[in-house]
Amino acid sequence: MTEVAEKKGFRVLISGATGQLGSDCTDLLSSGHTVFPFSSAQLDISSRDTVDDTVKETSPDIIVNCGAYTAVDLCETEQERAMGVNANGPAYLAAAASRHNARLIHISTDYVFDGRKAVPAPYLEDDAVGPLSIYGKSKLAGERGVQENCADSLILRTAWLYGHRGKNFLKTMLRLTLADRRREIRVVNDQYGSLTWTHSLARQVEQLLDSRLCGIAHATAEGYCTWFEGACYFLDRMEVPHNLAPCTTADYPTPAPRPNNSILENGLLKREGLMVMQDWKKDIDVFVGRYRDTLLQEAQS
Repeated sequence: MTEVAEKKGFRVLISGATGQLGSDCTDLLSSGHTVFPFSSAQLDISSRDTVDDTVKETSPDIIVNCGAYTAVDLCETEQERAMGVNANGPAYLAAAASRHNARLIHISTDYVFDGRKAVPAPYLEDDAVGPLSIYGKSKLAGERGVQENCADSLILRTAWLYGHRGKNFLKTMLRLTLADRRREIRVVNDQYGSLTWTHSLARQVEQLLDSRLCGIAHATAEGYCTWFEGACYFLDRMEVPHNLAPCTTADYPTPAPRPNNSILENGLLKREGLMVMQDWKKDIDVFVGRYRDTLLQEAQS
């Protein structure tokens, strides 16, 4: 195990620490807590023994599980891998947390719902689940594994994540647009959700470290848009001329079905006075202001 300088605050183990959300959690939490960040290569959460040995060795107060297999379409054919990481992994982390007296904060997804609610009605924490895809089914199994194995746990369902590291929808739209500004790019305009900045979600995780909130909470940006509307807003703020065109889900078939309505209501966080999430447009404004030059350089490289 890499030596980590002890700080005040909590001892926090972060799995999936080099992903979009995991890296933001690592950056944010490292200033006030003793953080043990593990990439998916360093900590394979689908291995029960590896998980238990790592938790025992680091002795964390809190485990933040950002690890997941998020290739939604590949999950349809790589079902064993999807279930190993997304279903078994959280259950193993939960069991280890319980065994070694740690709290677990686990990140889940809007894909546990079928998305058939009429827009703009949001999904609430206690709404019936009904995943459409293998990815959604594996993440729902992970939620249940957490609940069955660790009483001191909190599941955060989020959606439509983007950040300045790694791959995501907004960066893809920027790259494709800059590659050929005359090309018409069709973007789905009948799926609704909340583009959620990983930095804001990391801030929400930080807010919840010393809470005793348990169960399931939704944690997305406030407000909603379609993929098309979100892409247009982002590129406009980036001051990048574009030629985006709206299309339907039927026009853009994918191996894994997506929920048409991914709008989540952050009900529990609001009721408990713990919510730090803000409107999706405000987040994109700050995101662009902070990373515009970096995003342009990466997209053009």
